[in-house]
Amino acid sequence: MLRRLQNAAAGLTPAVRGMMWMAGSGLVFTFLNTIMRALTTEMDSLQTQFLRYFCGVLVMLPLVLRTGLASYAPRGLQGQLWRGVVHTSGITLWFMALPHLPLADITAIGFTGPIFVMLGAVLLLGERPIWERWVAAAIGFLGVMIVVAPRFQGGGGIYALMMLASAPLFAGSFLITKALSRRDRPEVIVVWQSITVSLFSLPMAILHWTWPTLTQWALFMLCGMIGSTGHYLSNRALRATDVSATQSIKFLDLVWSALAGLWVFGDVPTATTAAGAAVIFISTTWIARREARKP
Repeated sequence: MLRRLQNAAAGLTPAVRGMMWMAGSGLVFTFLNTIMRALTTEMDSLQTQFLRYFCGVLVMLPLVLRTGLASYAPRGLQGQLWRGVVHTSGITLWFMALPHLPLADITAIGFTGPIFVMLGAVLLLGERPIWERWVAAAIGFLGVMIVVAPRFQGGGGIYALMMLASAPLFAGSFLITKALSRRDRPEVIVVWQSITVSLFSLPMAILHWTWPTLTQWALFMLCGMIGSTGHYLSNRALRATDVSATQSIKFLDLVWSALAGLWVFGDVPTATTAAGAAVIFISTTWIARREARKP
């Protein structure tokens, strides 16, 4: 799959290549989130968080050993540790809310993240603000609000707020990743994310530990492979172009999540979810066409 994506991306502009990598990442993460939501209904969410990243380390270990530990040494451990702290903080809130919200709502609330990412990219990374990207993000955010508003009005409050609080933390993780991608390869960043999040999550997991079944171990190993692939695609996107160029395409994740929630959990999308998804689709289609015409 990665080879096909690389061949397809060869003749595209950097912005469109970045958007394509990010779209692939969103589809992969939807598959991951579907499995993780099922697992959090069977065991403690904080233990699930640790095992998801620990199994990511186990899955990548043969690759690391084959090429040598030195090839995965980061050019600055401090940045990797900071990213681990920020990402662990966000993922802890995310996992605690995960079993209590439909997949479409989880994804929609998480779409406040691109707004924080784009603000941070301009203020902290010095990226040039481009009005089309901001318009696309604003339209996409409107679509998210159409989906999310009934959740708050219906009293689903605390878990929606926890999911919302994770968004700026994930945005911070994205921005640190963009800075790290200037000196480290995507696979190095992925490996160190799994290592640091596993280490920082372990104390919380021990407090609620129960031994997984063989089936659950198999699913966690599968999630380790899927998650590592998703983060690799995301890092390729951030390496290819500006952070802000990749964010509007992430709104397509809502469509994937709504379909997965319906298929696996029977979460029937509401009229507001469908309306929000339509607005998001218009936003992503428009910005993709604009970016494709740029040199």
